[in-house]
Amino acid sequence: MALELRQQLKLTQKLVMTPQLRLAIKLLQMNRLELGDALQAEIEKNPGLEEVERNQDVGENQQSLSSTVEQKGEQIEQDHTAQVKAEDTIPETNWEDYANTFDSNVSFSQETPPADAPSQFDFISEKPGLLAYLQWQLAHSELDSDEWDTALFIAGNLNHYGFLECSLEEVMEATKCDHDSAEYILEVIQDLDPPGIAARDVSESLSLQLERMGMKNSLACEIVEKHLDFMQTRNYKAICQATGRKRAEVVKAIEFITTELTPYPGLPYSTDATNYIVPDVYVRKIDGEFVVHLNEEDIPNLKLSSGLQELLQSGEDMDKSSKKYIKEKLKDAGWFIKSLHQRQRTIFKVMDSILKFQSDFFEHGATKLKPLILRDVAEDIEMHESTISRVTSNKYVHTPLGIYELKYFFSTAIPRQGAEALAAESIRERIRKMIQEEDPYKPLSDNSISLKLKENNIEIARRTVAKYREQLKILPVKHRRKPR
Repeated sequence: MALELRQQLKLTQKLVMTPQLRLAIKLLQMNRLELGDALQAEIEKNPGLEEVERNQDVGENQQSLSSTVEQKGEQIEQDHTAQVKAEDTIPETNWEDYANTFDSNVSFSQETPPADAPSQFDFISEKPGLLAYLQWQLAHSELDSDEWDTALFIAGNLNHYGFLECSLEEVMEATKCDHDSAEYILEVIQDLDPPGIAARDVSESLSLQLERMGMKNSLACEIVEKHLDFMQTRNYKAICQATGRKRAEVVKAIEFITTELTPYPGLPYSTDATNYIVPDVYVRKIDGEFVVHLNEEDIPNLKLSSGLQELLQSGEDMDKSSKKYIKEKLKDAGWFIKSLHQRQRTIFKVMDSILKFQSDFFEHGATKLKPLILRDVAEDIEMHESTISRVTSNKYVHTPLGIYELKYFFSTAIPRQGAEALAAESIRERIRKMIQEEDPYKPLSDNSISLKLKENNIEIARRTVAKYREQLKILPVKHRRKPR
């Protein structure tokens, strides 16, 4: 049998991800803040896009983004307001107001600044953290170059709680110092602010704080050094037996520990960035009915560039490459505007469908949350489940009850005998309310909560109650019980 090369024609059908579809999916997955950055980047990159003021005419045949429905522009009166020059509104800046003026003979400053005057620290781009605060204090310590390197290594190995994450042996190996030098530098850092810094655990941190207060030989110090486990479980009887003190003295010492000391001294100096949430959609109650309204405060009105359109229509002498470039940019701009409209309409449809399924939640709260899955919404608005999943990821809605992620409204069903099934989130809310209303001296155990739920025809196991309680970040019963 001879081997030979042949050409064959084969006709197949397959799904191709077009650039326009990729753009639509990309915009659909973005949250509110990411969308703003993407819009600004596209306006700067594509000359075929123009941003129009909200009160300006968009034009009859030009596309803009103002709502879920593409609307035609309306003529407005010409603005005859006199233009104001910049120098008329911006006063001359006196930079001496933003600098500290020191007087070594009197006090730290020559004069008391106004209460609302900005500080020089308001202009620092990066917030100083725990390491910077310790370095500033170490700069005033009399350390030689080797000791300084050891101190920086120890300070650099503190976690955001302020605890030392390496042993003295690792400090000795990294900085080539002996045990006495490493221990001395550690003591120097532990004498710095905040009290309890550079401890190895919570017990040592609390002990260092009590030592700083002159309470090294107190009952409180003995408890944090030897009986911290009993204190965490509120086993006062065991502490009384181990220390030989009366119960009133033990309770007073523990109250001092929990109110005056800080178990994690490094947390106030944490530089973790705050993630701000901007809702994509609002649900407001107007005339007794809930209405869905998209958040379009920061979304600019976009249209196709009128300048490029006129240039393309009148450019008879323009070369082919220039015409091709302008056509491509206008085409990309049109697809971008269309994708934005599609994103807004999809979010509106999904939120409107959620409002229809979860109407009891918006009226009565989380206890009335019903079981809901992506397929229910997908079938209601005739879209694919993957589209619903993209819409509900990192999207938030502002409701009269608070701000929620859209995924919050989707929950598994907990069946009930002879009654309508409940959502898992609804049961978690019931557990949270039970614990809020419990007797602090006789709190509810997981088994007691399970029995109470069973009385309301909600049968879930004790371990399920424990799982929901941990998801709510609620301590177990032994840590919630208060002493009498």
